[in-house]
Amino acid sequence: MKHHLKRALELAFIPLAAAIFFVEEVLLHYLGVAMAAFGRWPPVARLERWLAGLPPWAALLAFVAPSTLVLPVKLAAVFFALQGRFGLAAASIALGKVLATALLARLYQVLRPTLVTMSWFLASETWLFTWRDRLYAFVRALPTWQRARAMMQRARGWLVALVSNATPR
Repeated sequence: MKHHLKRALELAFIPLAAAIFFVEEVLLHYLGVAMAAFGRWPPVARLERWLAGLPPWAALLAFVAPSTLVLPVKLAAVFFALQGRFGLAAASIALGKVLATALLARLYQVLRPTLVTMSWFLASETWLFTWRDRLYAFVRALPTWQRARAMMQRARGWLVALVSNATPR
């Protein structure tokens, strides 16, 4: 019975872990690339330089402020849902979350040198990333995860071969 319970938990946990890994490794990577390109635009670059010069308490406020930017998006989603436009409601929430995540990730990169001067922030960050890395190591060690990863690598190889054979030379 114990083996069956472990297998069932793995099967339920792997899709959730895969979604988290996808967001962390793929979506955040490409959002970071896009936000870095946006950060090269002169007005944004000036703003980032100004933010980097803030004292720690102001940097913390600047880091937390984007959370309030999602509120109008959530209100818009409620409005759309009340109108029966559930697709628009879901799309507005998804778009708001993606944009807020991109902004927060960029702010983290810009403000991190200032934020880590606060000992409690550094301790919290260290604890959070240690916990995340342990969880990722646990998931990556699961046989189900390893089989799923091998399957995805085979699929990726097949797609690369398909595309390279289909393109004219």
